[in-house]
Amino acid sequence: MTDILTTAPQTTLDHVLEVIAERRQEFGEQKFVSQDIICEFKKAGIFRSATPKRFGGGGLRPSEFLRIIEKISAVDASAGWVASFGSANVYLAALPLQSQAELYADGPDVAFAGGLFPVQKAERVTGGWNVAGEWKFASGCKGADILGVGLVGNDQSQGKPLTALLRPEDVEIVENWDVIGLNGTGSHDLRVHGKFVKDEWTFVRGGEPTIDEPLYRYPTVAYAAQVLAVVNLGAGRAALDYAIKTGSGRTGITGAPKLADRSYYRMDVAKAEAELRSARAFFYEISDEVYATVEAGDPATDKQKALLRLASTHVARVGAKAVQTAYTLSGTAAIYDTNPMQRYLRDASVVTQHAFLGDGIYDGAGAVLMDLPPAIPAFL
Repeated sequence: MTDILTTAPQTTLDHVLEVIAERRQEFGEQKFVSQDIICEFKKAGIFRSATPKRFGGGGLRPSEFLRIIEKISAVDASAGWVASFGSANVYLAALPLQSQAELYADGPDVAFAGGLFPVQKAERVTGGWNVAGEWKFASGCKGADILGVGLVGNDQSQGKPLTALLRPEDVEIVENWDVIGLNGTGSHDLRVHGKFVKDEWTFVRGGEPTIDEPLYRYPTVAYAAQVLAVVNLGAGRAALDYAIKTGSGRTGITGAPKLADRSYYRMDVAKAEAELRSARAFFYEISDEVYATVEAGDPATDKQKALLRLASTHVARVGAKAVQTAYTLSGTAAIYDTNPMQRYLRDASVVTQHAFLGDGIYDGAGAVLMDLPPAIPAFL
C-alpha cells in the first residue's frame, strides 16, 4: 500500500491558478492542456482526489472537489474541465481490488480519460475482450495515464455498458477537436485497432464499487454531471467579475459616461449576481446533503439523485446566462478576439451542450420529484 505521507501534494492551488493564467492561450491554440500542467495538477493533489484512501488517495468529499474545479474554471474553463476528471477515479472503484492495486502501484496520482460513446461491440473471448473501434469526446486524453472506451454490455453486466481500460500506447488519438469553445480540453476521438483487454480491466460504469468508502457510495452519474456543470459556475463568476471591474473603471468608446454610471448596467449585473449565487447555493447544498446521507451509511434516495442532476443542469444554464449578460453589457469592446468575454462566451456555450446537462434533465428531475419514472435512460 502507498504511504500517503510520502506522496503528499507538493504545490498549492494558488500556484496552479497562476500558471494556468499564464498558459491558457497556449491550451486553446494547441487544443490540449499541456502535460506539464497535468503534472502541476497532480502535484496539487487534484488527480488523487477520487483515488481510494487505502491506495493513498484523498477520498475528497464532492463539494470540496467541486470548489477546486470552480476556481480553476474561473481562470480557464478548459483547464477546469480537464482537472474535473480528477473525479473520474470514482468509476475505477468498480474494478477488482487487485486491478486497483496495480493501477495505483506507483502512487495515487492517476489521470483517467475516456471516450465512452458510442459504445462499441467487442468480441468476447476467454478471459476478456477483443476491443476495436472509435469513440468520441475523450477530454484530457493527451495527458492521461489510463484511457477508457465504452463497450456494449452482456448478461453479466445486466445489459449495462462496460468500460475497458487501456494504456495510452495501445490507443490512437484522432485529433479532430475543432470546436467553438473549450478548445483546450483536447476532447479528441480514441481509436483502437484491436487489443485484448482482460476481464479484470473492465467494469460497469457506475457499477457497484469494490471499495467501501463514503465517496464511492455517492451517486456516480450525478457526480459526473456536477464536475462538468461547475465549470460554468467558474466561467459565470469570471465574466461577472470582469463586467464589474470594467464597468467601474472606464468610459465608453464614444466618450459616454462609464458603464457603472448607467442604471441598466448596474441592475443587470446585480440580477445576474443574485441568480448565479442562488444557483450556486442550491448546487452545493444538495451535494453536501447527499454526501451526509451516504457518509452516515444510508443510500442516496432517488429524489436526492434527481436534485443533484437538476442542480447541475441549472448551474450550467445560469452560469452561461451570466456570461451572456456580461457580454451583452460590455458593448462593442466585447466583440474583439482579445477581449476575455470572447473566451467566456465560447466556453460557457459548450458546457450547456453536454448530454448530461441538456433540457431533458429538467423533465427527468420533475418526474422523479412527482414519483413518476424518468423517461431518460440511466437518469438515476
